[in-house]
Amino acid sequence: MSVGTRHDPSCQNCIAITNQVFMMTFCKPFSILLGLLFVASQLLAQGGTLSGVISSELSGEALISATVQFGQTGVLSEVDGTYTISLPPGRQEVTFSYVGYETFVQIVDIKAGETTRLDVRMKEQTTLLQTATVTSGKYEKPLGEVTVSLEVLRPNLIESTGKNTVDEALQKIPGVTVIDGSANIRGGSGYSQGAGSRVLLLVDDIPILQADAGYPNWDDVPMESIEQIEVLKGAASSLYGSSALNGIINVRTAYAKSTPETKASVFYTHYFSPEDERLKWWDSAPHTAGASLSHRRKIGKVDLIVGGYYFNEESFRKDTYRRFGRANFNVRHRVNDRLSYGLAGNFNLGESGNYFYWLNDTSAYIGNPTTLSNRSRLRYNIDPFLTYYDGKGNRHRILSRFYSVENDNDRNQSNGSRSYYGEYQFHRRLAVSDLAITAGVVGLATSVNAELYGDTTFTSRNIAGYLQLDKKFFDRLNATVGFRYEYNLLSNPGFVNDQGTVPPSEEKESKPVFRVGLNYQLGQATYLRASWGQGYRFPTVAEKFIYTDAGGFFVVPNPSLGSETGWSTEIGIKQGYRIGNFEGFADLALYYMRYSDMIEFNYTIGAFQSVNIGGTEISGFEATLAGQGKLGSLPLRLLAGYTFVDPKFLAWDTSTPTSTQLTQGQLNVQNTSNREENVLKYRFRHSIKLDVETNFDKFYLGVESFYLSRIEAVDFIFNLIIPGLKTFQDANNNGFWYHNFRAAYKFDEHYKLSVLFGNAFNRAYTIRPALLEAPRNLTLRLDVKF
Repeated sequence: MSVGTRHDPSCQNCIAITNQVFMMTFCKPFSILLGLLFVASQLLAQGGTLSGVISSELSGEALISATVQFGQTGVLSEVDGTYTISLPPGRQEVTFSYVGYETFVQIVDIKAGETTRLDVRMKEQTTLLQTATVTSGKYEKPLGEVTVSLEVLRPNLIESTGKNTVDEALQKIPGVTVIDGSANIRGGSGYSQGAGSRVLLLVDDIPILQADAGYPNWDDVPMESIEQIEVLKGAASSLYGSSALNGIINVRTAYAKSTPETKASVFYTHYFSPEDERLKWWDSAPHTAGASLSHRRKIGKVDLIVGGYYFNEESFRKDTYRRFGRANFNVRHRVNDRLSYGLAGNFNLGESGNYFYWLNDTSAYIGNPTTLSNRSRLRYNIDPFLTYYDGKGNRHRILSRFYSVENDNDRNQSNGSRSYYGEYQFHRRLAVSDLAITAGVVGLATSVNAELYGDTTFTSRNIAGYLQLDKKFFDRLNATVGFRYEYNLLSNPGFVNDQGTVPPSEEKESKPVFRVGLNYQLGQATYLRASWGQGYRFPTVAEKFIYTDAGGFFVVPNPSLGSETGWSTEIGIKQGYRIGNFEGFADLALYYMRYSDMIEFNYTIGAFQSVNIGGTEISGFEATLAGQGKLGSLPLRLLAGYTFVDPKFLAWDTSTPTSTQLTQGQLNVQNTSNREENVLKYRFRHSIKLDVETNFDKFYLGVESFYLSRIEAVDFIFNLIIPGLKTFQDANNNGFWYHNFRAAYKFDEHYKLSVLFGNAFNRAYTIRPALLEAPRNLTLRLDVKF
């Protein structure tokens, strides 16, 4: 037996007894402590719940997709405004935010395993930078965070300045001019009489351009029911398609509120004699009168808006008049918290007379008899719509419009057109990743029949799909990427005119367009933005196939006319400011636009014709200043801006042609009145706009001033065939200022009487050559609200 440790069973028993004593003495209490700690940690991890309803303090309506934020955690409110968020127990700070409303912060006591209720009624935001806009992305975003230049015109400013139509109101927006009905943003368009537009007019996000000419009928827009007008500057084809090459004007109509509201107005305008007595043709002074009425209310689950407007103008221009009546409605049924549908409509019946250009510069309020025309019309649109929120909070919208136009003209220029528009739109917002997804498909079909186009029927089709992603990074950087694919089809049945035969044709074309944009918040109220976007426009029936006598010259078809494309880019900075109780923003933007195969009317071979004039570039800068509030004890509202435009042909060759075939550059030189300097037609290089208003208790005083530099280039042929045109232009070589003054007395919250002095210094000026604007005039206006 080897020597070693001895095995003793009694020692094993000692060890077992010792272990048992140790476990009872130390481990069991420790286990109990661990258990208690585990239970406590579970209770802490369970936390509590905060829930409630978020609604508007003004209207009482639930706010959909409002953000509820705790630290890095966030949720969105449901379609009925309800929200639920899990929070750790204790005193916690929760932030509620919604576009266009003041941010609300609340400290709440959260108890583990319990639900705390907090209903929030949010106040509308009065800060200009937080104004809610929808046009840049088809969903609501604050003005300061959009990645493009966007201006907002509110109805109170339109009302106080007595504007009767949208095109008149738009003249207040820096960088926007409307030349005899043709909208122009930062020089991106010139002037085209009744055919083609590079600026897309929307009413409640739906296009409303006349089908044959792609042209806006401004007095179809219900001014009496406007909520706000949004103007997007720059190419926007990636979301809105053809005709948005130069920008968008989106008129958003009002919504019904919890309290019924009725508004009415009547006005009368008297025109005084012009400063140059030779221009006066009347014995009894011309005048304009009109009235409007609108009513909106909620009836159970039904929202109702109705409106009407009457306008009667015996113009300061001889043989020119407008008489029309308009009625509109919008009915929405809110079936439940998720589904609503409705029907809107607008009817416009009237007659008008006008002329294309004056008799001469000393009879500038009398039209050349060969250009006089009279027209009666019936236009209407019917708009069914539907909105549905699914169980995951995604928004589904169906927008549609039937737009009918019937114009009866006494110069063999009658036309009729119908357009059918439909759009399905999907929108999803992810609160955690701060990502918004907007996508949709669009269909547009038109039918056109007119004496202008051979008295035959043209049809067209447009089908498109789009996608836009909006993402916010680091709570400061907003990024936008957009894409749209367009398909166009135009069917021409062929026709015969005095010039010969235009054979049948069927044109098909498709193109993709893209856009990107960034907006970085440098400081609390400093936003730096940059954007680049493509644009695309397919020519209209009128541009390709019109044949008419336009008063001394003919406009002839160009079936081979091609589409125009382009892109625009800008960099801008928007700086908010506050001086005491006065707040607003200053905005500076540098922009550049490049067009390929731009379309313009040019004089060729004894007639006017739409042609592709080649490449063009337009650059410049724009400064805007806006504000509202009080400077000291003085209430003040301000909107001002300066725009510089440098519009050029890319091909500009003034050399003598070496053959009978002119180059595109030489054709460009030949067709413009300014043959020495490279400049596109019908643009103002410089424009200044200013509107200031204040009030002393119930008295309101305001002034609006406009400066436009001279139009440096027009169609050269006009200098030859229009008497006095060149003489007038040379006499106004430095452009012109004109000023409007206004005063009002607000008796109480229901009644307001206004006096408006238009063209107060009686300046003779033209916005479109050979069409003189109004002399000094006085308008009395009464507004009633109850």
